[in-house]
Amino acid sequence: MVASTGMKQAVIYTGGKQYLVAPGQTVTVERLEGEAGAAVSFDDVRCIVDGAQTVVGKPNVEGAKVLGKVVAQQRSDKVIVEKFKSKKRYHRYGTHRQEQTVVAIEKIA
Repeated sequence: MVASTGMKQAVIYTGGKQYLVAPGQTVTVERLEGEAGAAVSFDDVRCIVDGAQTVVGKPNVEGAKVLGKVVAQQRSDKVIVEKFKSKKRYHRYGTHRQEQTVVAIEKIA
């Protein structure tokens, strides 16, 4: 459920996840193409909240876009991946760092 804060908000879908965003906010999403400073547009807008008015898409809101700018390309914290089977002398250990993009939300159109 989206709380009514009086400012315009949107729910976008990218990288298999949904994010609640508002203009002026920075959000970390799955890796997107583009260098720092490049413009990015999210066309998969699931919901828009503007004060008391709410528009919900089925599944997307038609004609809606969220515009932003790439701030940085980075990697997440290290996650330990460990596999183990008891009494079988099976043990595997590894690590993983996910590629991420930091995006500054500029406008909900």
